[in-house]
Amino acid sequence: MPSTPPPGPARPSFWRSPLRGPWLTSVFGLVLLVGITVLFVTGLLSYAAYNPDLAPGNDQTPEKGWLGFYLFSWPTNPYWLYRLTQGVHVTLGVVLIPILLGKLWSVVPKLFSWPPLRSPSHALERLSVLLLVGGVLFEFVTGVLNIQLHYIFPGSFYTLHFYGAWVFIGAFIVHIAFRIPTMTKALRSRRWRTVLRTPTARTEPEPADDTGLVAPDPAPPTTSRRGVLGLVGAGSLGLLIVTAGQSIGGSLRKTALLAPHGQEPGTGPNGFQINKTAADVGIRARDIGPAWRLTVRGPGREVALTRAQVLALPQHVAGLPIACVEGWSTDDQDWSGVRLADLAALVGLRQSPPGVFVESAQRGGTFSSTHLRDNQVRDPRSLLALRVNGADLSPDHGYPARIIVPANPGVHNTKWVTRLTFGAAQ
Repeated sequence: MPSTPPPGPARPSFWRSPLRGPWLTSVFGLVLLVGITVLFVTGLLSYAAYNPDLAPGNDQTPEKGWLGFYLFSWPTNPYWLYRLTQGVHVTLGVVLIPILLGKLWSVVPKLFSWPPLRSPSHALERLSVLLLVGGVLFEFVTGVLNIQLHYIFPGSFYTLHFYGAWVFIGAFIVHIAFRIPTMTKALRSRRWRTVLRTPTARTEPEPADDTGLVAPDPAPPTTSRRGVLGLVGAGSLGLLIVTAGQSIGGSLRKTALLAPHGQEPGTGPNGFQINKTAADVGIRARDIGPAWRLTVRGPGREVALTRAQVLALPQHVAGLPIACVEGWSTDDQDWSGVRLADLAALVGLRQSPPGVFVESAQRGGTFSSTHLRDNQVRDPRSLLALRVNGADLSPDHGYPARIIVPANPGVHNTKWVTRLTFGAAQ
């Protein structure tokens, strides 16, 4: 391999920005260090909320092995827990995009360093960089596509995103371990106040060093470091404004311009967001018509109820939101129906009711059924809901009956319920 780099980006003289250098890269790196740590933790919590160890049907990432070491029984208190953790995960991920792009721009000369492989140790370093850059781009791209409900990647989003996160975080930890001393030194080399007061005319390159980030032949500055930080910060602020409303709700939902739209079924008691309509999942009129029956099963006992008979049971009200993995959530809705614990009592499970297997009239699909834990069944706010905000459920919201459980991911609040099996084998 020739020692002289070919013309183009492999030559240091190709990169002439006077702004690149360890300080600017370290500023972006510090923000990403904090932000990505929060992203990873909230992502792990999102996976735990599915209760994947409960049953195969809940595990969207089979054969996770020791990667599931941290899993725990997902709680029902506080009732807004999943709304908070997933809202932070999605909103922060979108907000970090300009910072990620800024960081990649600041280190792009390193990606074209020549020769590509100088030694076995250098080859390992380059491999770690490939995993780091490829991993972060993969996670952010698949995450954004999921937010927009565009499932164009091969395979399950959950599996790809979960395994991708572990590959990326491994490379991220190795990278940070080696770069922390350099980052700390670079951040101490300049005072924030001085940088923010330096205009374009007085902007100078950083001193040459062995990082390979400082341009050997810098061009005259066309903006300042203050300008770059302001541009990136403004981009993140703008994305926050047009994203956060989908998780916060209320009047701010109107500002969520980047949230998926077209799934708000009008106004009125049922006028809040859904992901899939009844037609989308093949619900037929006869599936939810007068012939509909709710079958409740327990050890050695079974009860079949019409909707009128379910309505005749003691009714309770719970004010709960729906929060989905895509980051959107509703305000608290007033759901009314029968407590899951009361339905367990119908089949002899009055004391300490166990978990339940919920089945839907939905014709296929990943989330046509789910398992709920015993702590979810026993929570008095966990309902088989028949009405919402004083009106019958609409077909798109799960008529004749749906599950609503506090702090539960939206996909596990199963709609069009036909069968509840308490104490089902897991």
